[in-house]
Parts: sequence; structure tokens; C-alpha cells
Amino acid sequence: MGTQGGEQAAEQVRNAVAGAVAALGAGVALDWGEVPASGLDWSCRETAEHIAGDLLAYASQLAGRAQHAYVPYDLTLDDPADNTGTLQVIETTGALLAAAVRTAPRHARAFHPYPFRSANREGFAAMGVAEVLLHTYDITTALGLRYEPAAGHADFVLRTLFPDARPGPGPWPTLLWATGRGALPGRAPVTAWRWHNNLVLPAGRLTLEALTPASAADLATGGDGGFTWIEGGPMDGTRVAAELLLKAYADGVLRPRFGVFVLVRREDDLAIGGLGFHSAPDGDGRVEIGYDLVAAARGYGYATEALRGLAGWALAQDDVRCLFATVEPDNAASRAVLARAGFSRVDGGGEPLHAYELRGDSAPERPKGSEGSEGSEGSEGSEG
Repeated sequence: MGTQGGEQAAEQVRNAVAGAVAALGAGVALDWGEVPASGLDWSCRETAEHIAGDLLAYASQLAGRAQHAYVPYDLTLDDPADNTGTLQVIETTGALLAAAVRTAPRHARAFHPYPFRSANREGFAAMGVAEVLLHTYDITTALGLRYEPAAGHADFVLRTLFPDARPGPGPWPTLLWATGRGALPGRAPVTAWRWHNNLVLPAGRLTLEALTPASAADLATGGDGGFTWIEGGPMDGTRVAAELLLKAYADGVLRPRFGVFVLVRREDDLAIGGLGFHSAPDGDGRVEIGYDLVAAARGYGYATEALRGLAGWALAQDDVRCLFATVEPDNAASRAVLARAGFSRVDGGGEPLHAYELRGDSAPERPKGSEGSEGSEGSEGSEG
């Protein structure tokens, strides 16, 4: 699998932890308890303990499939535990997270508050790697130690958790800038930040899973995006949509809520199509959508369920007033999908396309269990 699967994401955790422990190991003779970590209110010792605590927390959330809150316990190191012992705890908790990521099924999600109250195995891996990279930087900077992680670790974090951060001259400087720890030429300083796990929406028999730039990059280059597809998938429209998402990411204009979703059947965890937004809503709250469906999945009502699910979510957002779609006049199946989802024919498609829209006052009910408030194009898929 070309994109970050469970084993590859686990390897990111293992290698990031190993690099951090090696860098911190050069300073075990120093007094970590008396030196404040760079930019933090914690000491270097407290920051190291925080790394271990977060690694354990993420492993616990994912392994236990916690759905509504953090598992209610915390990590406490023995007193006294010296610096060497603290590094051993970081190694151990890192191994636990790597194991949880490696063994979790693709569809597994667990509670995390930001921003849609869940994360998948790649998300928990990336959050763990982010904690390791950034707080090791905070400690080594304060202690005067050398540290620069492999570019691949920072790139993994950026493409998984920072879809709205325009890539910079290198992944590590960009991650430092995106988290308020560094400067980039021509960019304003970051004073507040939060990472961004992908949005997942229920839609009848389907789950709509938003693509991260990491998954989109794999799809755009001929991979599977981290999904198992039914025969014939993914369609060209989904790959084109992934390319457009990547362009928006590269240009720094991607709004993660209004990206591309893969349609996944709940019964067998197979991907059957793509659905998404051409861009973010305009000033009038109007946003265009497109979709496609693998031929083998047509004729079962999936496109209608997916469109209703996305429409119900989108029109519940404060900045969306109207959904817009165009379809070729001879594509009767796609026109029927739009009609069943509540869209009405309007002017404005442009020859030879027909235009349809759905306004907020006629929207389907928002899907139960959908989260969040914060793309691209897929070709119109046929459904008989």
C-alpha cells in the first residue's frame, strides 16, 4: 500500500522516538528539573514526562477504542526516576503506541477532541510523532543540544495533521513555523495553532472519510489512498479530485472541511467512490460539489445516501447557504441521484451541462453523529 498504512505509521512512531531518545541521551548528565523547556512553562524534566504521557494516552485511546472521552488515568514516573529512566519510559510508551497503530484495523477510530472528536490510526501516530518532535526540540533547545529529525517525520505530521499549512522550504522548518516555534520568510508568525484530524461523516450504509494530503498524494500518483477498493476503483474522477486537493494544499488555500471524501461501505470496509467540494464556499455561501461511483457499486442507492449525508452536514455549517452541481444532460442516473437528494434544476450550468442546487431551507436532515464545523472535484458518477 503506497500511503501511510498501519505498519508504515507505526514505523514513523518507532523511528521518531529513537531519534529523540538519541538526541536527549546526550544530555542525561544535565539537570533537566532546573532548566525550563524552550517556550514552555514546564521544566525539561516535566516536558519529557509529558512526551511519555501523551504517547501512552494515544496508545490507550486507539487500543481501547475509547469513543467519548479520554481513558481516565495518567502516567506517573517513580520518584526518583533519573533522566536515563525517563528516556526508558519514552521508549516504552513509544513502543506501545507503535504496537497499537500497527495492529489497529484501517477503519478503527477513537476519541480525540480536535477538531471532530475522533482520529484514526494514522492520526494517532502523527499526533504521537508531533509530540515527540516538537517537545524534543523544546528540551534540546533549552539544554543546548543538537536535534533535527528526519524530514520524513515532519512531512508525515504536516500532511496528516496540518492540511491548511502551506508547505514551506522544508518540512521541519515548516512544522516549527506552523506550531509557533520558528519563522518562515514572507509568512506571519503563528501565535495560536491546533492540529486537524480528518472529518468522518455517517451516510446510511456508508462512511464518508475526508482525505488528508497524505492520502490524496497517494491517490494522485496511482495508489489506493490507504483504502481497499472494490474492483474497478478508484475512478479517474477521484484521482483528479485528489490532485486538485493537493494543489489547494500546495497553494495554502485548502480548507479541510471542504475537501474530498472517499465513500466506504460499512459492511465490508471497501471504498466504492468519491464525493467532495470543488472549493470552499464563496461569499454568498454557495459551494459546488461533484461525485463519482465505481461501476460495480452503481444501482444500489449508495450515491444518493452519500449525497444526502454530505448535503445535510454541509448545509448545517454557518458559511454554507446553497449546494450546486452540474451534470451532463444524457446522464439520467446522475440526474436522478440529485433529484432524490432534494436538488432542483436551475439556470447556470452552461452549455451543455444542466445545473442543480439545494438550498438550506430544503436540505435533508443532518446525519446523526456527524461532527464539526470546518476539496475538490469528482466527476459526476452514474447510478441506475
